[in-house]
Amino acid sequence: MNYMRRKKGKPRKGIYLLPNFLTSLSLLSGFYAIIASMDRRFTYAAIAIFISAIFDMLDGRIARMTNSSSRFGVEYDSLSDVIAFGVAPAVLAYMWALKSYGKFGWLAAFLFVACGALRLARFNIQVDTVQKKHFLGLPIPAGATTIAGIVLFYSWMGYMGGLKTIIMPIVIYCLALLMVSKFRYISFKDMGFIRARPFMSTVGVIIALVIVLTEYQISLFIATSAYAISGPIYTLILHFKKEPLEEATGPKEDRAGPGGR
Repeated sequence: MNYMRRKKGKPRKGIYLLPNFLTSLSLLSGFYAIIASMDRRFTYAAIAIFISAIFDMLDGRIARMTNSSSRFGVEYDSLSDVIAFGVAPAVLAYMWALKSYGKFGWLAAFLFVACGALRLARFNIQVDTVQKKHFLGLPIPAGATTIAGIVLFYSWMGYMGGLKTIIMPIVIYCLALLMVSKFRYISFKDMGFIRARPFMSTVGVIIALVIVLTEYQISLFIATSAYAISGPIYTLILHFKKEPLEEATGPKEDRAGPGGR
């Protein structure tokens, strides 16, 4: 009888477990990416980071849909993101292309982790002034998946000499600076189009899925790289349109545009 008398708006305790369980799966995938990188299984590590990003996206969505958001979930998600999208891609980049640089290599990897942690901390103190349309700075999952996308694309292209040791230092420094920048990134939180045109939205999702699965290495590389460079371009467009460039973040990150609550 007590079970039947629950307040209508109060979520069940089991619902609280689901988003935190998804966060744990995201953390697990990120941790596996670290292990795979240490074993020099770089393709597996890159795929694990993308899987982690999917779980990170789902946990926040489900928490909001089931009204099971909590401060604990927010903090757990942020701590998980530091490992899954900070440490994991940094270790991948270091083992894959930066190790030969010695101290310079691991310091570059550390810079990515530090800037990612600063990005998360900045979001957490701005959580009461969120906007749904924009993120302030490159979301950390987007930075992580950009690194993973480059690794997958390089693997698909085959042997290209030492090109990766030239490209990766530049990429990781750029991503680190983008995360702590004030460039605005579209958060894809506005669901108005999907609600207004659910059939066309479904068709679009299916088409996008087919494209990704056809050559996922190319598709993921293009998508992640395009999103990473979209912030400066989008901010420049807003500047010329003379729209206010106030600080903006998204709700506890789906942070990738690719989870939290």
